Amino acid sequence: MTQTAFYIPSVNLMGPGCLRNAINHIGGQGFTHALIVTDPGVVRSGIVEKVTGLMTEIGLASTVFDGTHPNPTTGNVETGLALLQSKGCDLVVSVGGGSSHDCAKGIALCATNGGSIADYEGVDQSPRPQMPMMAINTTAGTASEMTRFCIITDETRHVKMAVVDWHVTPILSVNDPELMLGKPPALTAATGMDALTHAVEAYVSTAATPITDACALKAISLVATHLRQAVVHGDDLAARDAMAYAQFLAGMAFNNASLGYVHAMAHQLGGFYDLPHGVCNAVLLPHVEAYNSPSSAARLKEVAAAMGKDVSGLSDDEGAQAAIAAIRTLSSDIGIPAGLTELGLKDSDIPTLAANAMKDACGLTNPRRANQTDIEAIFRSAA
Repeated sequence: MTQTAFYIPSVNLMGPGCLRNAINHIGGQGFTHALIVTDPGVVRSGIVEKVTGLMTEIGLASTVFDGTHPNPTTGNVETGLALLQSKGCDLVVSVGGGSSHDCAKGIALCATNGGSIADYEGVDQSPRPQMPMMAINTTAGTASEMTRFCIITDETRHVKMAVVDWHVTPILSVNDPELMLGKPPALTAATGMDALTHAVEAYVSTAATPITDACALKAISLVATHLRQAVVHGDDLAARDAMAYAQFLAGMAFNNASLGYVHAMAHQLGGFYDLPHGVCNAVLLPHVEAYNSPSSAARLKEVAAAMGKDVSGLSDDEGAQAAIAAIRTLSSDIGIPAGLTELGLKDSDIPTLAANAMKDACGLTNPRRANQTDIEAIFRSAA
């Protein structure tokens, strides 16, 4: 028996139409001016205008920063921070997916701690909590709206930095599936597989607990049941709502059980080639779990069962193979690329990617420990 901690925002609103409730809730907290952190695509969708309109109704001033890149950078954080300071904002509100949330966390953390976001790379490096932040989610995948993880690309090193710090946990998360309707199939697929990866990595984690196990298994089941429908029928509110719960539960799992080599490797691919994080995760997941299976076969068998496979009569090893096959089939069904070569991976880059992934993997809870040669081999198997 060991002591554990369980991190989550103090208030989390879910379900169709909850955005208005969230704005009303934050309006009673005494804030005067919000910096809204988002990206141009979310602005074009009309969601930001809806948020600012609701804020105007309750007398909360707002300024929009829409300079977030798909893989947010140190430069994005610096630009947003300068705008926050010039406008005298006392609240940060992220609107979008993981990119907007992570950029907002970087801005909010530097607003109260000073310095550069690079100063806080690693685990619990900040002395003070970030500026209060509300995270309004528009995709079902990253769970960044409720986690203590902040991933920012260091433009000078071309690597993704992981800031893992309970100080970057938002005070309020919002998952209104009405804001997720009509998202493109490719985005829905990528973010959905990101959620599945979170759940699987948390479930096989060496830091898993009964609480994270329950969250992870339910998330896996919801993704397996509803992701295909959400991809094909983007206006299906029930499927969107189920995926919102799936990604949130997966976030609850990995926020506390941490992650493994899939993410350590995907971060490097995304930072090096500027690729969608969820797609990198989806391609790598079956290959990393094949590597993990000697150490986590029994757990992977339970993953297969959660994905709806009949594992009765199967050995643990056979059950693990069933899980890996189910992951591959789901990825194929929703149009995920078959290998990393399709994403632009060059064999000559693999040693650098693997070396950076090994640095990123420090402190992660992968069930089987690897060296750089192992990571290079996984990259090549996923090519």
